[in-house]
Amino acid sequence: AAQKFLLQLAAAIVFVVLLRYTGHISNDLYIPFFNATFYLPWVVYMVFAAFVMVGTVNAVNLTDGIDGLCSSVTATVAIAFIYFGMYCGYTGMSILAAAILGGVLGFLCWNWNPAKTFMGDTGSLTLGGIIAVFSILIRKELLIPILCGIFLVENLSVILQTAYFKYTRHKTGTGRRIFKMAPLHHHFQKQGTGDKGVLWQHPFNAIPESKITVRFWIIGIFLAILTFITLKIR
Repeated sequence: AAQKFLLQLAAAIVFVVLLRYTGHISNDLYIPFFNATFYLPWVVYMVFAAFVMVGTVNAVNLTDGIDGLCSSVTATVAIAFIYFGMYCGYTGMSILAAAILGGVLGFLCWNWNPAKTFMGDTGSLTLGGIIAVFSILIRKELLIPILCGIFLVENLSVILQTAYFKYTRHKTGTGRRIFKMAPLHHHFQKQGTGDKGVLWQHPFNAIPESKITVRFWIIGIFLAILTFITLKIR
């Protein structure tokens, strides 16, 4: 995992440097919900942008865990970037986002539960990279935690699960978990099975994959609407 992360970070830094020296990005940082732009030193910004890319790539990858989840949520994000591209004057980005939307919807027909085809790392890592680059090009990197909130929460659930397990194992000799299983979508699949070693317990029964996908997709739609509102506020 460490080697993979370092290689991703190195590739992201090289890519951001290329964007910088071809004039496609600037070092101003848009602050959501405020009519403000914060300027960062170039070196700081390029490191920040590289971490945005690596984080988004891995977050989308982690979301690709049950049938239809990653492709359905990505479809909503693609629709948002079609609008953002037109709003910010990046017509080419809108066209590419529309192509991605068509691709993931076509794929979703075969990836819905029970899935006949699977995305794998090649698809999910690529989609995450494209989403990150879109946000960097339109200078709206901090909109990703809102628009891609599903991806963010999935990523955080893995980080929290791993950190809590290692901490409790170091303190007590026995590792404990926050969720029944991470990423978060697997936690909801495992409900109804007793496990005293899990911090977050509630009496829900296990939720079928298709219902988890639909509910996450609905949340993603509301997050996209919230993201549109932030641009309107500005």
